[in-house]
Amino acid sequence: MKVKDIINLEKPSLSFEVFPPKTQDKFETVSTAATKIADLKPDFMSVTYGAGGTTANYTVEIAKSILDDGVTPLAHLTCVNSSKESILEKLQQFKENGIENILALRGDIPDGTTPSQWDFKYASELVSFIKESGDFCIGGACYPEKHVESLSEKEDLINLKHKVDCGCDFLTTQMFFDNDLFYKYLLRVRNMGITVPVIPGIMPVTNGRQIERSCKLSGAVLPDRFKRIVERFSDNPKAMQQAGIAYATEQIIDLFANGINAVHVYSMNKPEVAQAIKNNLSEIFK
Repeated sequence: MKVKDIINLEKPSLSFEVFPPKTQDKFETVSTAATKIADLKPDFMSVTYGAGGTTANYTVEIAKSILDDGVTPLAHLTCVNSSKESILEKLQQFKENGIENILALRGDIPDGTTPSQWDFKYASELVSFIKESGDFCIGGACYPEKHVESLSEKEDLINLKHKVDCGCDFLTTQMFFDNDLFYKYLLRVRNMGITVPVIPGIMPVTNGRQIERSCKLSGAVLPDRFKRIVERFSDNPKAMQQAGIAYATEQIIDLFANGINAVHVYSMNKPEVAQAIKNNLSEIFK
């Protein structure tokens, strides 16, 4: 099933994310985690592509296993170090394995390389290429707090409009920790003439020490309320996980209460986190 059809249903939907292993010896562990999350029957699951496409083959394997478990997969593709030939090869693999949903991203730039060295310099170019290469449902990324490389909010929205016009069927946001930022951003997106669904991305923070680096890369700002949670519980892993899950749950409930019917959870490879989120929403999904 295509993601654009799933998230247009008149009921709340919840999706999770997993990332492939960096090495073969970790494949079984990641595969097991993905299966456990798939057992929760989310509306779909996204599978990341890995830095520089280094785990590209694992992305297909994990996505296919998710599909075999009866859950719709959303496979990532990035511009980083990709040629037209390699993308066509990957698209063919997706077709052969029944994978029809793709999240097209530029990806983080590895040290020592520049986009000028790639066949696809921007995600919009990758979106156009995929659109011309098959009947895929294509998603793109968006940034409620502005992409860190954009000079202004206006420039960021202009680039987003171009990416959508190139063929995006839906958008997923970078993580954010203040829902008011998302609501204001969604209004700006709509005023820009962008009408495709926008799925908010929520990150349950289970490791206080890692969140600062993640925020630096993504441009997300931690509200004072959440900073106090991290300061209080970051030295107690179990308490931090519980607090992070509770905070994320509160965000998700608020989003549903305000008419946002699709939420994506950056659960990574933690089935216990996905399970806790799903349990906290059990009555909402009845």
